[in-house]
Amino acid sequence: MKILANDGISEEGKIALQNAGYTVVTDKVEQIDLAKAVNEENYEIVLVRSATTVRKEVIDACPGLKLIGRGGVGMDNIDVAYARENGRTVINTPASSSQSVAELVMGQLFSLSRFLPDSFKNMETGDFNTLKKNYAKGIELRGKTLGIIGFGRIGQSLASYALAIGMKVIAVGKTTEECEVELAEIPGFGTPKVKIQVITDLDYLLANADFISLHVPKQADGSAVITEAEFAKMKKGVRIANAARGGVINEDDLLVALESGIVAGIALDVYENEPNPRKDLLNHPKIACTPHIGAATLEAQDRIGLELANLIIKQFGTF
Repeated sequence: MKILANDGISEEGKIALQNAGYTVVTDKVEQIDLAKAVNEENYEIVLVRSATTVRKEVIDACPGLKLIGRGGVGMDNIDVAYARENGRTVINTPASSSQSVAELVMGQLFSLSRFLPDSFKNMETGDFNTLKKNYAKGIELRGKTLGIIGFGRIGQSLASYALAIGMKVIAVGKTTEECEVELAEIPGFGTPKVKIQVITDLDYLLANADFISLHVPKQADGSAVITEAEFAKMKKGVRIANAARGGVINEDDLLVALESGIVAGIALDVYENEPNPRKDLLNHPKIACTPHIGAATLEAQDRIGLELANLIIKQFGTF
């Protein structure tokens, strides 16, 4: 079987597939030419990340397409239900990138608490004494409350890091349940576990969190999870991280909340208009921007590639 890994695949994943008899092509095909390439090259499997979309028109145009794989968690760039209704298998790798995304968010929280992105950008002014005064009101994370909106694998991984440095955690999910979070293994003492009560009361989280991190999918109706109404319920000076999906925070309302001081700073790894985020976000002194790199670690890419390979081999076997 021929596989088009249009957004790439790790070398480990590629080798595992080739050893099982699959032909893996990683040459990038532009979105507009995707259906044509699938048909002309007889690709039966297409693997994507976030850069390539597989919508209804591609699915309809490619009768020989058997499987669509998404390297990562969210599948909003694939018409999943339609593909499955029309006999295509759709897979993703929800577990492989959790730790990498969680570590990025922790880095963002530390960075926001000490104004690192803006201070770095302004060091070249050379006005050391003024800069030292401007950035002298940082805060510590230990003892602060982190609100995690969406408590799946990534949210739980983030909680394990936050708890380990002494933060308190409020977790909001779809249902009320008790969740056991594993901390890092301590040699000679095993792996400590902490029980967290997941709640459904978003208003409680908004009112009590010093830091907020979002880990929810893009909403089916396109609506934002955080809008003007939610910002109004937050503690003044809250700091936020969004490494989930663009659009879950209303960007217009965010800018208003930043100017009013409700939000002291925000780290964005995702945007409504990717890959061309609006300039007023990129240039804002209270916004730390990264280019959708939550899962972009060598370790995560290796895990994603191998998980995709294993799922494909499980589905179709070896040749």
